[in-house]
Amino acid sequence: MREVPIDMRELSRELRCREKSMVRLLAQFVRCESPSRDKAAVDRFGRMVAAEWRRRGAKIRILRQSKRGDHVRAEMVADNSRSAGQILVLGHLDTVYPQGSLRKMPILIAKGRAWGPGIFDMKGGLVLALAAVDALHAAGIRPRNRLVFLWTSDEEIGSETSRRAIEQEARRSDAVLVLEPAFGPEGNLKTARKGVGGAEIIVTGRSAHAGIDPEKGVNAVHELALQIARLMKMNNRRRGVTLQATVVEGGTATNVVPAEARAHLDLRYVRLANARAIEKKLRSLRPILKGARVDVRMAPSRPPLERTPAVRVLFGRAQSLMREMGLPLGEAATGGGSDGNFTAALGVPTLDGLGAVGDGAHSPQEHILIRALPERAALIAGLLATL
Repeated sequence: MREVPIDMRELSRELRCREKSMVRLLAQFVRCESPSRDKAAVDRFGRMVAAEWRRRGAKIRILRQSKRGDHVRAEMVADNSRSAGQILVLGHLDTVYPQGSLRKMPILIAKGRAWGPGIFDMKGGLVLALAAVDALHAAGIRPRNRLVFLWTSDEEIGSETSRRAIEQEARRSDAVLVLEPAFGPEGNLKTARKGVGGAEIIVTGRSAHAGIDPEKGVNAVHELALQIARLMKMNNRRRGVTLQATVVEGGTATNVVPAEARAHLDLRYVRLANARAIEKKLRSLRPILKGARVDVRMAPSRPPLERTPAVRVLFGRAQSLMREMGLPLGEAATGGGSDGNFTAALGVPTLDGLGAVGDGAHSPQEHILIRALPERAALIAGLLATL
């Protein structure tokens, strides 16, 4: 990191003048609905975002996808008079809301807040990135590093098609800034995220008449219940490990001993070592009831974003920039994952939660605080200019 002459208060004042235009653009973005599994809708929104970056002179590359929405890569060329690395800025185009959600959740702007589907998670972050670049241009500041903005289409459903591109860009980058929503009304950044994994336990038993000859059966539901009860002992709040059975199914009729049962597990962990231990435990499961069979299928996972010394340094820079604006900045850890988990696991310093301040993600109450938009955009601009 380096010191450059940058006036954070001036950046903040510049962006305060742009507050209304930020809100207008954000409303346009929210009106262009983009549910994760609707490729046409996500692509339509991706083209809108790409057009905004083209207007700012960015070099655009569309990463085409066959089944999911296309990813958008926008690159701002560095100041060639100085040696340049790369800063990666991450965000996503998709939302959890189905097409037509605007009818039930219309855009509403009142009392210093703005409501709408996906406005907080995370179309607000997309607008902040554009505003930050605009402010740097207005101030005549050209970052030393190449800036790559990668807007993906499937973060909300696991980042299956985007993970490779994210990791490729991260390996070329000196730092990663993730524009997911801030944590809490204070706008805390996220310096640690739990890893997220999943597994499916499949139990095979033997059917029989539940009233006439139940002893001839092997109850798969009973076996599954015993396995879940055993697995719940792996929960360890002190170590940040949680395991929950979230979807359970089994049986065919009330008078039949069930021959099959299955459960999906949600796994969360603070450290990669915890993930390995959990997987080892799951793969070693053995039947408890005689005659039962237990199979385990591990699902794709996100590694944890650990609060490393490099992350602490990156947060310290952000905190210093906010202090120059006369504002506090805190940090937090969260149990939810993001694409920043992938980049952090590669050892690239990653700072998350730089997006909008608000609340209600993934709910009818989703909203942002309008007054926080200028200061968040100024923070992002300051980081882009000084890293």
